Amino acid sequence: MNPVDVETIDPVFVGPGCVRRDVSVEGPVRAWVIDMAPGSEWPFTDQHDEMGELVYVVSGELIEGETRYKAGTVVRYGPHSSHRPRTQTGVRLFGYNPRPL
Repeated sequence: MNPVDVETIDPVFVGPGCVRRDVSVEGPVRAWVIDMAPGSEWPFTDQHDEMGELVYVVSGELIEGETRYKAGTVVRYGPHSSHRPRTQTGVRLFGYNPRPL
């Protein structure tokens, strides 16, 4: 076991109001925590490969198109999908992208 306080992970500025923290994991997965400030939008369209993406809304509210996802929701983006998340209230997400073996 190797617990890590997310707040101690170096933040990566992605765009206005959007910060990513890459979680160190082993194996065929990329894990991260995203914080988006109130009123922010992801600065580009996120494109997925054949493995897609899984996101857990830790706090706040995630908006995709006209759909709102509250804290506690798991959102799965399918293979070759794309999206551009935004938030009005602010949001913290935990997610991962599986990598092909």
